[in-house]
Amino acid sequence: MTDKPTETITTEIWRETPEADNPFAAKDCFCAGYNVYDDLLKNASFIDYLFLLFKLEPPNTQQSVLLEGLAIALANPGPRDHSVRAAMSAGVGGSTHPSALIAALSVGAGNLGGAREVFHAVEYWRHCNTSLEAWQQYIKHPPQEGRADVWMPMEHLPGFDPNGVSCPTPVQQTLTYLATVSKTPCLGWLEKNRRQLEALAECPLAFSGIAAAALFDLDFSPEQAEMFYLLIRLPGAAVHALEQEKLGWRKYPFFADGFKLNP
Repeated sequence: MTDKPTETITTEIWRETPEADNPFAAKDCFCAGYNVYDDLLKNASFIDYLFLLFKLEPPNTQQSVLLEGLAIALANPGPRDHSVRAAMSAGVGGSTHPSALIAALSVGAGNLGGAREVFHAVEYWRHCNTSLEAWQQYIKHPPQEGRADVWMPMEHLPGFDPNGVSCPTPVQQTLTYLATVSKTPCLGWLEKNRRQLEALAECPLAFSGIAAAALFDLDFSPEQAEMFYLLIRLPGAAVHALEQEKLGWRKYPFFADGFKLNP
């Protein structure tokens, strides 16, 4: 007679009980103590469940509205975004569909409008919070990246667009909306001090900057913010890759007029 096997999975996020006739199939699944298929499936929204997965506690109404608004603003960065263009290139080039998402993740992970920029921007919020003087000093003396073998040093203030001319209308609209519905300290302060920060940065605020402020207000760590930013922008990359696959390279945006194919 052998002893009953003990569980070897160590996680605070998830707990399962097995089916009586199949130990490899789950009967009950619990996320942070909540029964997923008996409770959350019927009562929770997707954005509430996403918050629960990251934070291991349900969001309050204000947090839920803030995260949902941020998710809508970020879900489709559009064809001008580098990560979306990477997915579109994979789609139009005949790569597999998973390859398109991998391309979007790879390009969207970096320091220029990508998830690593959001990571650094949250670190800036941790250090500076709502002190304009602290922001001035941090901009003058930026911290150094700890893994120079993996990430190149930041060449601009995280959360701002070094190639921008003025703050785009959708960025302003998103900031105003999120600051209004959330009434959280950093988003409200950012809305009031945006122009001063842009003057210090010598470039306009970007969506990555709004995401960092919002996720910091939601108590996301830099690592959690980096992951969330990567995840929530994938829907736009997916649908644009599928569309461009059908349209073909002759209708690739910003491309067909300037490309001539010799017989």
